[in-house]
Amino acid sequence: MDEITPLAQREALAQKHRQALAGSRRRSRRQAARLPLLRLWGQRYPKTPPASPPQRVLVIRPDHLGDLLFTTPALHLLRASLPAAHIAGLVGPWGEAVLAGNADLDELLICPFPGFTRQAKGDLLAPYRLLHSQAARLADMQFDLALILRFDHWWGAWLAAAAGIPGRLGYAIPEVEPFLTRAIPYVPGRHEVVQNLALALAAGDRLSVIGDRLSVTDHGSPITDHGSPFTGQLDSQWRLHFAVSDADAAAAAALLPATERRLVAIHPGSGAAVKRWRPAAWAELTRQLIVDLGAQVLFTGSAGEAELIEPVLAALAAGPPLPAAPVSLAGQTDLGTLAALYRRCALVIGPDSGPLHLAVAAGAPTIHLYGPVDRRTFGPWGDARRHAALISDWGCIPCNRLDWPDAALAEHGCVRELRVEQVMAEAQRLLAAI
Repeated sequence: MDEITPLAQREALAQKHRQALAGSRRRSRRQAARLPLLRLWGQRYPKTPPASPPQRVLVIRPDHLGDLLFTTPALHLLRASLPAAHIAGLVGPWGEAVLAGNADLDELLICPFPGFTRQAKGDLLAPYRLLHSQAARLADMQFDLALILRFDHWWGAWLAAAAGIPGRLGYAIPEVEPFLTRAIPYVPGRHEVVQNLALALAAGDRLSVIGDRLSVTDHGSPITDHGSPFTGQLDSQWRLHFAVSDADAAAAAALLPATERRLVAIHPGSGAAVKRWRPAAWAELTRQLIVDLGAQVLFTGSAGEAELIEPVLAALAAGPPLPAAPVSLAGQTDLGTLAALYRRCALVIGPDSGPLHLAVAAGAPTIHLYGPVDRRTFGPWGDARRHAALISDWGCIPCNRLDWPDAALAEHGCVRELRVEQVMAEAQRLLAAI
């Protein structure tokens, strides 16, 4: 059964959340004190980039799986704009497997970016010691252009300036701009892929922006974005890219031999607890997929996410026997094998997460369960006929906040209260289109 908060209570909670967010969006004292210091420090670095086309380009993106996949169309465009340039990516060790096989990069460099390690913070000076050592390393590589692809990454912009990279391109964000030689607008409501494309276009001097509209017409099929979810068809060059090797495909085949039933993958995990659906809902959906739609359901996840899958399997085992038992592959796949598995699937379902974007990159139809994160900016990048982003009717969507304390999660039903019939209706639509 769906567990739905009564309407009046839901509206009261949504109002409470909006009020909490209004306070959290104000600059903290630390942020307010930091901005003038960044502006002062930024004055140390030259602001005039060389006039010649860049020959050595560094692309800085500190994020994890989903955000890195969102950069891949921009990398492809950057390669098309600067075909003779040496293009290097600078990512965290957690992102190496995402871009290791990307054909648009000549080199992949690793930096354990502060704030993105998903570990406890060290001492306050550690990020600046790391900046100093990484800047010395990058200075020896003699890059002449750096793109800071994350909109608010002032540490990465500072790193590029401290490394003596003469051209530094990023977004016009107060903390970032002091270290840039050129800044372009970061447009609220625009999809993150298009934000990245705009920066790549600016690097090749092929940017056309009118208000919040971006148009790309000089590399084949056009891309247009009006601050809304992308709903058109994508030429292959603008899609998310992830390289699946023959070894990945073989590993996936060994894990899950061929079946006459259509494969439907469910990935119930996400990087934040507030984005997760109810185990009972996953169990009910799984039963309907198997019994009503003739699917073979497989669950994917890390070893740590097995605890999200076990109660679902237990609930299914306690019910009537199923014609095809679901399979859990939690902890049994690396990134390449996971992509190869998704490539074999007729459908992949899960909350907003990096693996769901990996499924998009692998070419599988997808259903994404959204709540706190704005689906306009971080939704699936692809044809709406193959990818669905569902939300509930909570009035505080999207809040774009993921760090709600555990004690408050019961008050946040934005994903939890999505109905099974909503997801099932999209599953029927997408599977019928195959």
